Amino acid sequence: MSDDLDGLVLDLDESVYHAHPALSSTGARQLLVAPAKFEHARRNPSPPKKVYDIGTATHSKVLGIGAQAVAYPTKLLAENGAASTKAAKAWADVQRAAGRVPMKQHEIDVVDAMAESVLAHRGAAALLEQVGPREASVFSTDPETGVPLRCRFDLLGAGGGRRIGVDLKTKASDATATAFARAAADLRYDVQQAHYEVTAAAAEIELDGFAFIVVEKEPPYLANALMLDADFVEIGVASAAAARRLFAAGIESGMWPGYPQHIQLVRPPMWAIYDHTDRQNTENQA
Repeated sequence: MSDDLDGLVLDLDESVYHAHPALSSTGARQLLVAPAKFEHARRNPSPPKKVYDIGTATHSKVLGIGAQAVAYPTKLLAENGAASTKAAKAWADVQRAAGRVPMKQHEIDVVDAMAESVLAHRGAAALLEQVGPREASVFSTDPETGVPLRCRFDLLGAGGGRRIGVDLKTKASDATATAFARAAADLRYDVQQAHYEVTAAAAEIELDGFAFIVVEKEPPYLANALMLDADFVEIGVASAAAARRLFAAGIESGMWPGYPQHIQLVRPPMWAIYDHTDRQNTENQA
């Protein structure tokens, strides 16, 4: 790990963090799909997308740190309210360059409502009341593979009692535990948690757990506080370790393979088997 970024680093610009070559949880998840996808994304970083603005602004509002939302002046908008005029685009460029998030007022109202919902949720509020840094970047080296690691906690609990790492996520419309379980399996939040915990441990940062705060982006903007169970954690730990080995192998060999070259046999997912069985049982009972 480079001497300039090692251990817990506070107040690190987000662009500097994302440009760092150490393995992130996003990179770990890409490696598990195909190392070629990871290498392509590393060499072709995606520019910021407006679709992420509500999530970014909500993070800042809840955590009290980061890029703050600022409303477009009405006089700069087109007659239909769109931020499509030359003046509006120029103003937005200035705001983004200054580290702010340009948004329409109705979007800021949504951000405010989402933040209020998070802070009104008892479990989420308890997590956010922990003593500890917000937007805390951690850099370390995996002791088993020598792979450089990085992660960025939304909140890193560091006070007395249980110290919980926290990640805040915005979801389109369903923050129930059931929906989050599906999202966690699909988007590999279990790998994210394991990567954060390994990175912190290698930096000698002790954590007692990890939690997700999830808030919906549609009215009534319900929030939830969730933790992965032991099965999820076990899968995530094994998968994150596999990702680190893939990264180490790619760095050593310079080879970043895609999908397997042989013809693969595809099995139906369990939900499809259950649906088929249920339909057959229904037909047999008719």
